[in-house]
Amino acid sequence: MKSVRTLCAILLLATGLVAQTSTKPKTTTRKAAAITAADVQALKDAIAAQQSAIAQQQQQIQELRDELRHRDQAVQQAQTAATDAAGKAEAAQAAATQQQASVSELKTNVTDLQGAVANTVVNLQETQKSLSESPLALHYKGVTITPGGFLAAEFVRRSRALASDINTPFNALTMPGASQSQLSEFFGSGRQSRISMLVEGKLKSAKLTGYVEADFLSAAVTSNNNQSNSYSLRQRQAWGQASLDNGWSFTGGQMWSLVTETTHGLDNRTEALPMTIDPQYTVGFSWARQFGFRVVKNFHNKVWFGASIENSQETITTHGNAANFLVGSAGAGGGLYNGAITNCSTSLNSSGAPVTTCSPAASYSFNPAPDIIAKVAFEPGFGHYEIFGIYSRFRDRVFPCVDVTTTAPCAGTTGPSAILAYNSSKDGGGFGANARWALYKKNNNRLDFGLHALYGSGVGRYGTATLPDASITNLGTYHLVRNSIGLATLEWHAPKLDIYLNTGAEYASRTVSFDPVLNKTVGYGSPAFSNSGCSTETVPVNSSGFLPGGLSSCTADTRVVIEGTAGFWYRFYNGPHGRLQWGPQYSYVTRNTWSGTLGLAPHGIDGMVFASFRYYLP
Repeated sequence: MKSVRTLCAILLLATGLVAQTSTKPKTTTRKAAAITAADVQALKDAIAAQQSAIAQQQQQIQELRDELRHRDQAVQQAQTAATDAAGKAEAAQAAATQQQASVSELKTNVTDLQGAVANTVVNLQETQKSLSESPLALHYKGVTITPGGFLAAEFVRRSRALASDINTPFNALTMPGASQSQLSEFFGSGRQSRISMLVEGKLKSAKLTGYVEADFLSAAVTSNNNQSNSYSLRQRQAWGQASLDNGWSFTGGQMWSLVTETTHGLDNRTEALPMTIDPQYTVGFSWARQFGFRVVKNFHNKVWFGASIENSQETITTHGNAANFLVGSAGAGGGLYNGAITNCSTSLNSSGAPVTTCSPAASYSFNPAPDIIAKVAFEPGFGHYEIFGIYSRFRDRVFPCVDVTTTAPCAGTTGPSAILAYNSSKDGGGFGANARWALYKKNNNRLDFGLHALYGSGVGRYGTATLPDASITNLGTYHLVRNSIGLATLEWHAPKLDIYLNTGAEYASRTVSFDPVLNKTVGYGSPAFSNSGCSTETVPVNSSGFLPGGLSSCTADTRVVIEGTAGFWYRFYNGPHGRLQWGPQYSYVTRNTWSGTLGLAPHGIDGMVFASFRYYLP
């Protein structure tokens, strides 16, 4: 409106100027006849005044134009601001609408979260209730990790020295004449302390499990594949498993052999181990911890069938043979097997030259195939029963022309020769059974009775005493030893106290043949072997004081090892913070040998007292 009024004022001024200008000709016309100097001066003054007025009006017009331009710019700015304000108002309205939707969604999430929190509280309460029954676990990337193991302070006191830690080499009990038999020994140890880790993950239709377990009962110079694969750090178990919902399970790695009894089905980690402090367990217990790949089928938790292939290792004891056979060698150091050499001796050959021979600290047979084990387990409602079989393949390299002879096929040879060498194989194996019954069960008290048996040819290494699988005939071929292994167990279980009694025996048969070239009997347990020096003590080998003298004329092949064991475990505490327990054990062992010449059959004995104080991880 101000711009309109300004425009009208400009028009009125312009009209006035035009009107004044239009009157001048008339004035000039009226006074044309008498124009004086005063009139001219007056006219000039009037023109000057009009010009001054026009200049002022032009200046006013310019000022009005500037004001109009400024006002137009202000109007445009106002219009732009109004447009921006309108846009911001629309954006604010949209933001408000979106915020209202977010608030509604947040209210819904809060409601859901409240429900989830309520469920979490319930689950937490259930977890707290089960803490005393289940070990604490870690959850990482979808799997559950459960650490385990125990810390042990243990000792053993033996009436006859064996220079062994708390694990007992039952087949090495000394004969009466050994200086060690005149000395007792005491050893304290924490090496049976154990560490373990269980990892579990659940898929849609399967459960994945990994388990590793180790202790410190190994020595680099004696580590071998015979039974427990005792390499430092001693890898007791290290395996992975896939258990499908349809009852099939597949397990691979180092684990307890399928020969070992279990308490439920054929499930790993349910092995029915003797409760002894002695980590070699008890005579008569059939077991091994070795590589295996196992397949098991569960039929409705009533019947289980399993089969496995497991690492083979042949244990051999033979005497008097010619060097006409090869079954293996010491380990290759670069191959991570034990290559240590011990028991070196020097003698003169037929030419009077000294010849030094040594024995490997650990021997590795060149196994042609893995051991194959199959087992069926039953749980009909009373007791747990197992029947199993073992198949082993034995093979060696035979050198028939080592025993020099003038007869075919070695005629013409002038000394031991490798011509006509060949490979010889033999099949071995056996059958076994385990059974366990709960004779009494009431108010968390239970009395269990178990029987265990294994019989076969070439299965000695599956027994705790590790008696030989085989010897060698005079021809250089395998002669398998018949083995019998048996154990009876009685165990009382109560909330704070476990008591156990074990009686077991392991037997190895004679395996004898006659070598007509050497004109002597060879093999294992021959009645022609001499045991006359088994009761005669000898002096130490050197002045170090740490090398007892060996017995001469003392073959002393083991016929049977028998052990009786009694002990208990008392738990001071067993709860969510772990388990603290203590226990003593007493064992009496006798090692009876095969009779030799003159019917002499010496035997070694040992009485052992153990004690253990352990803290188990929760």
